[in-house]
Amino acid sequence: MSFELGLNSFGDVPTDNGRVVSDAETVRLLIQEAQLAERVGIDVFSIGEHYREGFVDSAGAVLLAGIASATKTIKLGTAVTVLSTNDPVRLHNEFSTLDAISNGRAQMVLGRASQTQSFPLFGYDLADYEELFEEKLELFMKLQRESPVTWSGTVRAPLVEQTLHPRMRPGGIPTWIGVGGSPNSVIRAARYGLPLMLAIIGGQPERFAGHVDLYFRALKEFGMPVQLVGQHALGLVAETDEEAADLWWESWKPMVEMMGKERGFYAPTRERYDLELATGALFVGSPETVAQKIVRMTKELRISRFDLKYDLIGLPISARARTIELLGTEVAPRVREILAKEKIDA
Repeated sequence: MSFELGLNSFGDVPTDNGRVVSDAETVRLLIQEAQLAERVGIDVFSIGEHYREGFVDSAGAVLLAGIASATKTIKLGTAVTVLSTNDPVRLHNEFSTLDAISNGRAQMVLGRASQTQSFPLFGYDLADYEELFEEKLELFMKLQRESPVTWSGTVRAPLVEQTLHPRMRPGGIPTWIGVGGSPNSVIRAARYGLPLMLAIIGGQPERFAGHVDLYFRALKEFGMPVQLVGQHALGLVAETDEEAADLWWESWKPMVEMMGKERGFYAPTRERYDLELATGALFVGSPETVAQKIVRMTKELRISRFDLKYDLIGLPISARARTIELLGTEVAPRVREILAKEKIDA
């Protein structure tokens, strides 16, 4: 099984020589960064979905369509699509269109949302968090796998013998379930026979090994074929460990402080940050350091895909570009070299 290396962006607004870049410039920058990712051999470029200051990823399908028209081979997906507050019919039409524009390169990760701004924005009640996702996932997978579709539920109008256009490719596009720690989400992915994307943004990644074991057991119990496991993580690549750590810290510290006020996160001390780099979920360092850490995850979590979220609010454009370049030209070849040498089946 081949190993894939991807990039994730949440559309974080960067700086350029100390100047905060505008939202419109950031949107155009993402298209340029995807082109760079393709040139250096990155396998997948994905866009998130957020609705708050400092992020420009609120219209992922539109952004990905722009990227599709500017690239030829790189796969295009979502770092997360908040299915709970999207309409499955509209999503089907957007991503079947994206798949047509990109000549079969579209894919997506579906999630329940760790940030909940989209619920009040689109008129949904957080009390319906679980029901919204479960019903909409059922409908979305029906729309991908069947035609025509008849469906009824409580979260939208029913469908009767409905065929959508443009049609999805047979079987639908690759659709992952994003999991931030809930065992129920792991079991849900297995029940639908969908690949699993582990969103690991803090702490020791190895703690998710139990989730992976649960996933493969559940696939077997549901009679589903073996599926892929991927990991989403945050980080930056630079020439040296010291340069990478200092660059990331400048943007990481204010972000964690902001999240701490909103969600009770820990205070970002440099000591704790350095520990996170050494043994935790941040993939920050030289190409060799990052490559070795990715290889460790293929062993511990049995992943065959690793996606790096390379942007943070305020991170310089130059640092983002250098991460993309080094990830494609040095990290990816080194990871594949080690996997082949140690005969690790990714």
